[in-house]
Amino acid sequence: MNGRPMPCNREELGSLFLFEKLAPGQLARLCREGRVEEFEPGPVYGEGDAATCFYVLLEGTIVLSRRIGDYDVEINRSSSRGVYAGAFQAYLGDRLRQVYNSSLRVIEPSRFFVLPAETFAAIMHEWFPMAVHLLEGLFFGTKSAQEAVGQRERLLALGSLSAGLTHELNNPATAAVRATSALRERVAGMRHKLGILAARPYRRDSLEALIDVQERTAERVAKAATLSPLEASDREDTISDWLDDHGIGDGWQLAPAFVQAGLDTDWLDQIAATVDRDTLEGAVRWLNCTVETELLMNEIEESTSRVSALVTAAKQYSQLDRAPYQVVNVHELLDSTLLMVSAKIGPHITVVKDYDRSLPKIPAYPSELNQVWTNLIDNAVSAMNSTGADGTLTIRTAREGDHLLVEFCDTGPGVPAEIRDRVFDPFFTTKPVGEGTGLGLDISWRIVVNKHNGDLRFHSVPGDTRFQVRLPLASSDPHPPQEPS
Repeated sequence: MNGRPMPCNREELGSLFLFEKLAPGQLARLCREGRVEEFEPGPVYGEGDAATCFYVLLEGTIVLSRRIGDYDVEINRSSSRGVYAGAFQAYLGDRLRQVYNSSLRVIEPSRFFVLPAETFAAIMHEWFPMAVHLLEGLFFGTKSAQEAVGQRERLLALGSLSAGLTHELNNPATAAVRATSALRERVAGMRHKLGILAARPYRRDSLEALIDVQERTAERVAKAATLSPLEASDREDTISDWLDDHGIGDGWQLAPAFVQAGLDTDWLDQIAATVDRDTLEGAVRWLNCTVETELLMNEIEESTSRVSALVTAAKQYSQLDRAPYQVVNVHELLDSTLLMVSAKIGPHITVVKDYDRSLPKIPAYPSELNQVWTNLIDNAVSAMNSTGADGTLTIRTAREGDHLLVEFCDTGPGVPAEIRDRVFDPFFTTKPVGEGTGLGLDISWRIVVNKHNGDLRFHSVPGDTRFQVRLPLASSDPHPPQEPS
């Protein structure tokens, strides 16, 4: 937006704190290459537009704002002569994308000294070469420090998650190794029992009936229902009695496997009706090996499936094989993060998923959103752990206008009123020394607000703390990401 041109007065420029040390010739150059403009109430420039001018307030009132989600948030308001805005980093040239990082408007008729960005950059390099070098070093040094610190925070989180993942993988892997070893013994036992059976005279129809029972036994193992401890104990006693009554010793050792497989005395009666009394014990023991073999194979299948699910979750969490910016299902990201941090959550915290499954996929940087989820879950868990009592973590998703809401609610002690204004500050933490860097919420805020044009805020009372992430449902990019095939 262009204002109304007005005369440039060197004396007026010289009275501003920015220019008070300049020589008359330098002030003359400013007036010659710059201009004075008056703006009526309204916008001067918009956030994200190409930064073409450097503005210095001569008279009036300015308001600077940043776009956060659907809202323009005021970040500064001033009537002080000499305050400046606009392309004040033009001296960095092509090393920085030259766009306005905020919006500027005036709320009353206001005059500015306006200097083209290229002129401002040239004057800075000519008049203040040492200052430019110092400013460049400060700017890029601060940026590098922020990146390094952010990278360290990500590595710390990755280390913690790796430890948790190792623990989670160890359990099913150990179970699979143990089951495989036991399975080898059972298969050897089956061969031995089969040899004993083969040595006995069997009618062809009896043998076929026994094999049919074996097949139906394997099918029942796959469909076995889970019994309560009391139900299982009662059924084991019943089967043990049946085995004792039929002259099969050590029935109490065979009964648990039969019960776990969902078998009962009716099934045993079928076996007794299939073979004669002399071969009944051998047949029962052979089928017991069959049952144990099926149970062990189920255990191996469950363990390896658990390992596969953990590996899939780790890939989903890290997004190593995906584009950095893509259309994603937020619920898949949340679930993979929960699986990755499950060891840290522990058994005393109940996780409730209150998902609106009808929500659409959104354009996002998924690996960075996973970092946000990790930080917010970690903080919630730490807060609840500090009470020493059981807690509940509720993760809720919902639609709010053209935004998707992800809310993390914990039953911890709440955020004290005296620190609520500081929770998003870098390096601020309430965790003990060595347990927190104070960067989790700062990084989360920058990922949500700066990178996704979203919003991150919280509401807290004792027993109910809610951190709320709002993300745009649609991309403002003219070339939005495509959904991966």
